[in-house]
Amino acid sequence: MRLRTLLETRSLGLRLLSGDEELDRPVRGVMTTDLRDPSRYLSGGELVLTGIAWHREAADSEPFVRRLVAAGVAGLAAGEAEQGAVPDDLVQACARHRLPLFSVSEDVAFASITEHILRQVSTERAGDLAAVVDRHRRLVASGPTGGGPEAVLDLLGSDLDLRAWVLSPTGRQIAGADTPLPRATRAELAAAHLAAHHGGRAGPHRATVDGAPYSLFPVHADTRRHIAPRLADWLLVVAADAGEWPAERRELLTRVTRLIAEERERGDAARTVRRELAREVLELIQSGAPPTEIATRLRVASPVLLPGHDAAPRWQVVVAGVAWRRGGAEDGLSARDLLEEVLTDPAAAGPASDRNAVTHTGEEAVALVPLDPLAPGSSGTPDEPGPGTPDEPPPDGPAPAGSTATGLDAGALRDALRPALGHGLGDDGGLTLGISAVVDSAEGLRGALEEARHARRVAAAHSGPVRVAGHGELASHVLLLPFVPDDVRRAFTARLLDPLHAYDQRHRAELVDTLDAFLTADGSWTRCAAQLHLHVNTLRYRIGRIEQLTGRDLSRLEDKLDFFLALRMR
Repeated sequence: MRLRTLLETRSLGLRLLSGDEELDRPVRGVMTTDLRDPSRYLSGGELVLTGIAWHREAADSEPFVRRLVAAGVAGLAAGEAEQGAVPDDLVQACARHRLPLFSVSEDVAFASITEHILRQVSTERAGDLAAVVDRHRRLVASGPTGGGPEAVLDLLGSDLDLRAWVLSPTGRQIAGADTPLPRATRAELAAAHLAAHHGGRAGPHRATVDGAPYSLFPVHADTRRHIAPRLADWLLVVAADAGEWPAERRELLTRVTRLIAEERERGDAARTVRRELAREVLELIQSGAPPTEIATRLRVASPVLLPGHDAAPRWQVVVAGVAWRRGGAEDGLSARDLLEEVLTDPAAAGPASDRNAVTHTGEEAVALVPLDPLAPGSSGTPDEPGPGTPDEPPPDGPAPAGSTATGLDAGALRDALRPALGHGLGDDGGLTLGISAVVDSAEGLRGALEEARHARRVAAAHSGPVRVAGHGELASHVLLLPFVPDDVRRAFTARLLDPLHAYDQRHRAELVDTLDAFLTADGSWTRCAAQLHLHVNTLRYRIGRIEQLTGRDLSRLEDKLDFFLALRMR
């Protein structure tokens, strides 16, 4: 947009006072100011709007105009509403410095001019960006790489002044603006994306975190090829409310997501070798192949999964599945994609992130996770303590959330996934993960696979949308829960918990949650009260009400155990 176009737009009420030869200057923005020196807030190409409140004497005009010219503004528009006619000294200063000067009629608000310019500039930038997007698509079609998602986001920042990030469904930041989003914000946005995905709502979705609006655009393959979105799809987060945009801009952002999806497909090509390795090893294990044959295949896989180590790695097996209480189960392909995202997130998998080979079969996904044989705390046998055990953390600090020196930790992994996946899947979905113990050789992989599958069955008996169990739980009484018949489970939990649920519904109480917290705190009154933010007397009243309603005594071990099992079998 040119200054001449603004002058010819009669509704803007502009009258040219000087600078007739400069009307072909492009306008890239607008700023309203009455500062004597606004140069620090100018980036060049703006039309500056001023009410001339800075003008107290004739000598003020020259330095003001000189600063605007040094900042590279396109022109100056002075309002007549407050000060009346534009001072002659300001007209003369603009003429000396060849700065176009307009007067603005007192009948026209600066807001009207600002809105007009921003709308025109935004439309032009969107058109320019559309051309860049098309050029980017043609470029990557003829070459091996398009620069990754970062290159695509750079277009949004440079051409539309939009801050944007690409996130995984676990909240991992894949690419983004110079300022990373906080982990809690990313988890909340990923949860909103997952909830919208499972609800079948078309994007973009609007989310507000800490008062700031965000728009969430699902990143999946071109819908014109009828490829349905999947649970493991990424999302494009834009720090703006897309509901206020014209349809053309929303369509442009959808085209940007397709570019990101294409970049992801190119990146996924690197995972093809790992997936094939996992498939071959899994087939060997399940076919009963000799350990020597499995070990030979793993020697080929080790340099790919754990480069730079000559010694054979240790291994863990992770089995995953996604099931819905309504609408059946996700297929194994979706479980594979989601498990890859989980194990690629450093906040969840720690040092094991992106060191995995994942395949799928039926409705489950199976991952082989190699562990550094020289990791701190490893003495060659997983059961022996070392300098990296919890009693003595390694010199460079504790391991990330989801892993320890001896492999993935079920509890930490669960805690890392809950903020995004737990809230996003809600009450209708469930991700179940089973994790084996660490094994030192191919001979142990068959047992590790069975152990991980068994741990996943134990995890399925837990409550919540993200359920994780490790090999340690296989020695617990919780091992029995998956094998209790459904009708027995329902009758047992109903007899103990139905009176509490009914009371909670009638009185809006929280007896069931209080009971769960009390047992989790091992019956400690002070710890439980602190966790629930209650006075100890209030907690005692609630526990007494629970005992009255159920006829049980929570000071007795047998009754505590019954309640514990009932809560776990919900």
